[in-house]
Amino acid sequence: MSRPLRVEYAGALYHVTSRGNARQPIYLDEADFDLFLGVLAETCRRFNWVIHSYCLMTNHYHLLIETPDGNLSKGMRQLNGVYTQKFNRKHNRVGHLYQGRYKAILVDKEAYLLEVGRYILLNPVRAIMVDTPNEYEWSSWPFITGLKEAPDWLTVDQTLLQFGRQRNKAVEKYKQFVYEGVGKPLWTSLKQQMYLGSEEFVSSHLPNLDLEEGDIKEVPAKQRRAKPLSLKEYQDSAPSRNDAIIAAFNSGGYTQKQIGNHFDLHYSRVSRIVARGSTS
Repeated sequence: MSRPLRVEYAGALYHVTSRGNARQPIYLDEADFDLFLGVLAETCRRFNWVIHSYCLMTNHYHLLIETPDGNLSKGMRQLNGVYTQKFNRKHNRVGHLYQGRYKAILVDKEAYLLEVGRYILLNPVRAIMVDTPNEYEWSSWPFITGLKEAPDWLTVDQTLLQFGRQRNKAVEKYKQFVYEGVGKPLWTSLKQQMYLGSEEFVSSHLPNLDLEEGDIKEVPAKQRRAKPLSLKEYQDSAPSRNDAIIAAFNSGGYTQKQIGNHFDLHYSRVSRIVARGSTS
């Protein structure tokens, strides 16, 4: 069976999963979960992602990702690639961590945002690891329900606003909504291996259409950003060459190779400059 095409556009919403090679664990201890979340946070910052829901299982993970800049593939290369490097270095291992490439399902935000988020949070319950999502630490549940303060890359208000404007009441209604999802099927509505939505939604997002623009009016303002400057503008406005390189890379608009070509540097040199800048 051929692999489904990738559909990317500004404002797209995806349910993304990635499994360990041969279904082996991708987290060997609690610190690995934190390590992955750190890489996810940096990926969200770098690629301007919005995470609506997540759950880290033992040998795979689930993410509900919105991409204001239409850059899922680029971000996933960083997320899985960097985590693999860090995981292998920590555990003194080599080779692939994940089984093939990730799976991404394009989701109709208006119709399925809540249902997919619920499905993700109920994974530990379906796996008979816990009785309720409240008992599982490595998901977005404690942040959505107010048990912990949400990190800036995780948006919870768009979910809770569907249940009311008073946070406490909205949280209680959301909890009930999630509990009611136990045993309810979701993927029976999946179309062409990659679309979760109506026939109209599917037809409007076929790969042969112009998908450059998307509706992102509901994306939190902190996740919106202006079009990147030209590389020359970064070069002229930054106090040093390295500052210009870091600013251009952090804009999300350029690859390391593109930046290297502009500054007449090998991309490996650009990578080292960016790495030093991210730890300074």
